[in-house]
Amino acid sequence: MGGKKKLSLKQIERTQDKKDEAPEKKKGGKSGPAPERKAPSIMPPDIRSEKTIAEIRKMKAVTPFAVASRFNLRLSVAKDMLEELAQRGVLEHVSSGKNLKIYRVHD
Repeated sequence: MGGKKKLSLKQIERTQDKKDEAPEKKKGGKSGPAPERKAPSIMPPDIRSEKTIAEIRKMKAVTPFAVASRFNLRLSVAKDMLEELAQRGVLEHVSSGKNLKIYRVHD
């Protein structure tokens, strides 16, 4: 318990010097506004489309997170999409854990 330790004069000077130097370092970095982030989509791409299936075939590990990242989808939508592709025979369920299902492209 007890309060915050009192700093010595030398320590106070060092922290003050660091605060003075900090803005100078930031000037050399990136400038401008932050890039806009779009909200993930609720509508999945067309599952019957060859373009969509070709994108999935390029992926090494087909997981809901990987599909959601690739197609800018919500995770729940990506899970539903993968389950439907597995039912159609495009993907094959390989393994699953508590929260993760892993698929591979069915040859």
